[in-house]
Amino acid sequence: MEGIADDDLDPLSIAERWMDDGRMVAIATVVDTWGSAPRPAGSHLVVDENGNFHGSVSGGCVEGAVIGEAMEVIGTGEPRMLDFGVVDETAWRVGLSCGGRIRVYVERLG
Repeated sequence: MEGIADDDLDPLSIAERWMDDGRMVAIATVVDTWGSAPRPAGSHLVVDENGNFHGSVSGGCVEGAVIGEAMEVIGTGEPRMLDFGVVDETAWRVGLSCGGRIRVYVERLG
């Protein structure tokens, strides 16, 4: 993969590269969306144990919340299903005040 910028690779390729480098990695995947959602189902965000990330599951504050959850998943090994949406009291804080909802599955790889 020499000569290819990380921005040109999909998050799954980055996850594989990071694991080959000995990093602990989690992957977050958008599994469901309702209404207005910034990223479609199937979108990925890969996170390592130091908080480095690549890809996107939503943007804004949701991304920050997912990165934090992914780092916890790396530590515990326990996968999580995360829900973000306007029905949550946290919707305004995490950036889904547009009326959409997303469900994100986070799991440790390797």
